[in-house]
Amino acid sequence: QVQLVESGGGLVQTGGSLRLSCAASGSTSSFDVMAWYRQAPGKERELVAASRTWGSRYYTDSVKGRFTISRDDAKNTLSLQMNSLAPEDTAMYYCAAGPGPIQTPIPRIWGQGTQVTVSS
Repeated sequence: QVQLVESGGGLVQTGGSLRLSCAASGSTSSFDVMAWYRQAPGKERELVAASRTWGSRYYTDSVKGRFTISRDDAKNTLSLQMNSLAPEDTAMYYCAAGPGPIQTPIPRIWGQGTQVTVSS
């Protein structure tokens, strides 16, 4: 089974940037949707951004214009460029893969998560 490993999280000040990466142990081209989720303490896990194999993308409203999802099936990687970070972006970020639809994907596999903390 394909495994997903996230990296790139850390502590950043408000207004800063981070780039999260997700490396798959096998081919990602078989997954219709690859996505980033996040979960803040005391809150439910939410879909942040998603990408389908042929390039369509989805972003939750709160990150539109600030985050960019990139998928490279040739390299079996998924990335999330996060700019203009705010304290409300603080959460554990998870990479996931599975079937669509893109707005409400059905993850079949998850990474272990990477922590993003934005200080005010």
